[in-house]
Amino acid sequence: MSDKEFLDRYLSIFGEIPEFLNDYLKVPSIERLKCIGYFCGMDYASDDIYDFEHYISRFDHSLSVALITYHFTHDKISTLAGLFHDISTPCFAHVIDYMNGDYVNQESTEDLTRLIIEKDKELLSLLERDNISIDEVSDFKRYPIVDNDRPMICADRLDGIFLTGLIWTKSLSLEEVEELSTHVVFNGTELGFDSYDAASRIYEVNSVINSYCHSNEDNYMMNLLSDLTRYVIDKGYIKYIDLFTKTEEEIYGLFSSIKDPEFKKEFSNFKSIKKRNIPKTEIPKVKDRIINPLVKGKRLINN
Repeated sequence: MSDKEFLDRYLSIFGEIPEFLNDYLKVPSIERLKCIGYFCGMDYASDDIYDFEHYISRFDHSLSVALITYHFTHDKISTLAGLFHDISTPCFAHVIDYMNGDYVNQESTEDLTRLIIEKDKELLSLLERDNISIDEVSDFKRYPIVDNDRPMICADRLDGIFLTGLIWTKSLSLEEVEELSTHVVFNGTELGFDSYDAASRIYEVNSVINSYCHSNEDNYMMNLLSDLTRYVIDKGYIKYIDLFTKTEEEIYGLFSSIKDPEFKKEFSNFKSIKKRNIPKTEIPKVKDRIINPLVKGKRLINN
C-alpha cells in the first residue's frame, strides 16, 4: 500500500473533509507542514532503529485532528483550532524541544502559534472572510476536544496513538483502528469510549508507545539529532528561526555538506548506527504519555 493509499484510507475513518476547510489547507503556513515529518526527523535515521512503513507529515496529523474534532462537534472554530494546533512545529518537531531542554512538556515552540498565524496573509484573509478572530483559533488549548490534560484523551492524543501504533510500534492495523474509532464518544469535555474492550486496547497500545518513547534507543537518537541541529545553529549555518521556515530536507541536506570530522562521525551514526552499538546513556525525565480513558463515564483504571 502506498503512502497516499494508506493516508486516504486512514483519513476516511473520520469522514469527508468539510467544504469550509479546503481553503485553509492551502495556506502557506499549513502547506509547510507537509515537509515536517510526524516522527521528529526520525524518517532520516538509521532503519535499524526505526522502521516506518509510511511517511506521515505534521500536515497529515493536523488534518486528521481537525477531522476528528469536526466529527464530534461540527464546529468550525474548534475544527480550525485543531488544524492549527501544530502550525508552529519546527523542522524535526520535538527534537527541538530536546534541544531547548524541554524534555517533559515538549511545548517549547507552541508560543509561536499566534505569530505564525499573524504572518500568514492568506490565512488572515480567510479568517476575515469567515468573520473569525485570531484569538478564537490561536489557542487550541481553549478547546478540550482538541487538547486537554493527561490522563484524559483529546483529538490530538487519540490521533497520535493511532498513527504511532500504526506506523512506529506496529501495534495496530488499519482494520483495528476503523473498529476502535466506532467506539469513541465525546462528552463535551473529553473523548472516551462506549466499550471497555476498546478503551483497554487503546490503553494497551499507548503503554507500548510510552515504552518506546522512554527507550534508550529513542532518547539517544533524539538527543543526537538535537546535538546535530544545535551545531549548525551555533556555527552559523542556519538561524534558529530557519527551523520554522525551511523544510526538513533542506536542513538535513545541509548536514551532508559539513566537513567537520566529529560532526560527520555523529551524522553517520544518526544515519546508520546499529541498535547493538547504541551506548547506554542516562535517559532524561521525558514526557510521560500516560492515559486513563473514560469508559461509559468512568475511568478505565480506578486508582
